[in-house]
Amino acid sequence: MRCAYDTTPLTPSQLPSQPAPAKLPLDQVTLCAVSSSNLKATVRALDVSMAQIDFAEVLLFTDREPSTLGLGPTSPIRVIPIAKIQSSEAYSRFMLERLADHIKTSHCLVVQWDGHVIDAQRWQNEFLEYDYIGASWPQFDDGHDVGNGGFSLRSRRLMETCQSAEFDVHHPEDVAICRTNRHLLEDRGLSFAPLALADQFSSERASDPGVTFGYHGAFIMPRVLGMDRFWTIYRQLTDRTTVWNDFGLIWRTAINERRGIRRSLAMVVHRARDAMRR
Repeated sequence: MRCAYDTTPLTPSQLPSQPAPAKLPLDQVTLCAVSSSNLKATVRALDVSMAQIDFAEVLLFTDREPSTLGLGPTSPIRVIPIAKIQSSEAYSRFMLERLADHIKTSHCLVVQWDGHVIDAQRWQNEFLEYDYIGASWPQFDDGHDVGNGGFSLRSRRLMETCQSAEFDVHHPEDVAICRTNRHLLEDRGLSFAPLALADQFSSERASDPGVTFGYHGAFIMPRVLGMDRFWTIYRQLTDRTTVWNDFGLIWRTAINERRGIRRSLAMVVHRARDAMRR
């Protein structure tokens, strides 16, 4: 069932149980993130996902030195040096043109600072039967509504096809894959998960994070993490652009929580300062 965004915090039964069960082995999946900003939050998203799952490999593509991120030589996160990602357009180009060169497994799970695994017990092996799966897009009603790239599972075969000369590379990269070039990809034999399965895989604008494997979206974080944990992450952000995309939703959640007035006022000040810098 499609659902509107709900700010009700997840109950203990909707969150991973404590103590955590044995890790889910996913030796055919590489976990990865690509970023030059919000790196503390990005590393945290990788850590949270790794806490429940044994991936074949965990890769962080960034221009920052591992030591500046607290990642030593024994860290399970392997840092791949890249040129600084200067814009969201540059991120899209990297995802479409270069990511496939580094993935050895059959699939790659992409995360960003504002999305990660919620509960590994909600994993379904059926996810791996498709070349692309991400949260559904309720704004589209033409059947090409799967899906969001911020928390998405992609096959290496799909990523390699995105590098072909026929593929129309543009920003945002998930729209390029799931809409602009979907017919091209399907003609090559690649498959997209059906909407119902996508809504079990990830929550963004439609599904419920209380039942999904993972999620993407800063506006969902207070519900998944609780406002206090979200606020700790928020204060460390170096780029709040994606927060401002859903400022109203997050602000309304903040003002109704403990310390809500102070936090909501701080958000207004931060947004005004960011607007002036632009």
